[in-house]
Amino acid sequence: MGKVKITLVKGTSKRSPAQRATLVALGFKKTYQTVEKESNPAIDGMISKVAHLLKIENS
Repeated sequence: MGKVKITLVKGTSKRSPAQRATLVALGFKKTYQTVEKESNPAIDGMISKVAHLLKIENS
């Protein structure tokens, strides 16, 4: 499918435990960290749940 580059641009404090768990599952440990993932339906679903916290780029 392709790769997607995602950056966490907002902090995780005051977020629900489910959103924090999703961010950890995506590989984020701190704000403004960038990770690159292979795009598939599972990753796309996780990204859509926390999209308001992320900057998403297709690569």
